Amino acid sequence: MMRRAGWVTLVALTATALAGCAASTEGEGGEPAASEAPARFAIDADFPDPDVLTLDDGYVAFATGTHGLNVQVATSPDLEEWTVQRRDALPKLPAWASPGRTWAPEVSAGPDGGLIMYVTAEDTASGRQCIGVATSPSVEEPFAAASDVPIVCPVDAGGAIDASTFDAADGTRYLLWKTDGNCCSLPTWIEMAPLSADGLSLAGDPVRLIQQDLDWEGALVEAPVLVEHDGRFALFSSANDYGGEDYAVGVAYADALTGPYVKQPEPLLTTQLSDGTLRGPGGQDVVHTPDGDRIVFHSWDEQFIYRGLNVRPLEWSDDGAKVVLG
Repeated sequence: MMRRAGWVTLVALTATALAGCAASTEGEGGEPAASEAPARFAIDADFPDPDVLTLDDGYVAFATGTHGLNVQVATSPDLEEWTVQRRDALPKLPAWASPGRTWAPEVSAGPDGGLIMYVTAEDTASGRQCIGVATSPSVEEPFAAASDVPIVCPVDAGGAIDASTFDAADGTRYLLWKTDGNCCSLPTWIEMAPLSADGLSLAGDPVRLIQQDLDWEGALVEAPVLVEHDGRFALFSSANDYGGEDYAVGVAYADALTGPYVKQPEPLLTTQLSDGTLRGPGGQDVVHTPDGDRIVFHSWDEQFIYRGLNVRPLEWSDDGAKVVLG
């Protein structure tokens, strides 16, 4: 995810590990690597809700679990060729979580040189989705729960999902999430709160940034991603029903970190804008590269069976952000 320079530089994947991924024509377990997949997907397999971490020698993506995995992992030297690793980045769920509903991981560099993961799972006590925290010494090692309770769990608001982080200019790291009100006929909000110095708890009350209020957004906004560009804040979000072609990506802008945020009236990325080649795009992340910014997101295959990973250029102008679809 594109962020301001914050606590520490991101940990480097070892040269040996990344070189092995780049040279591989198969993922672990013998599955075809993305280089053999149709060009429509960078990863032509179920890899939804991607979060991309920039390393010294490439990129690593984490995604919603599939086929018994809680959190998936894939590596790439260039955001184009990917190797999906058949290992679980979070093999054991936190004590508060029930299995089967784990998604949308967010991984950031920790203050001690390790990594911190914020992940959505079902809170056993309430039955709501909530956000927990886990840590790992390095990108090659599994994450382990850092707390026996969720870090964000507003049960009365429907729970919380889709964590992401933002590093402010003053060094403060913030956590963003969506209140999961659409679970129970409540509004959905994108909220944000500062994190403690170790990243393992909130250090202040949440601030509400946006909610669903445009026709194309349907009953919800979710999957927040906040970036700063040329002194202005851009808040990307997905909206509408993730399971169909109406799912889409929008953006709102603000001159101050806590808003007010003004939405671009029309979505930034939709099935229709892609002439139907990207079905229900969403679950996005923004990545800064030497060749410019990229937006990484999922979309459905033709039969709506799985959600593959896509990478497209993200351009900026005085009018705001634009996804290059050609």
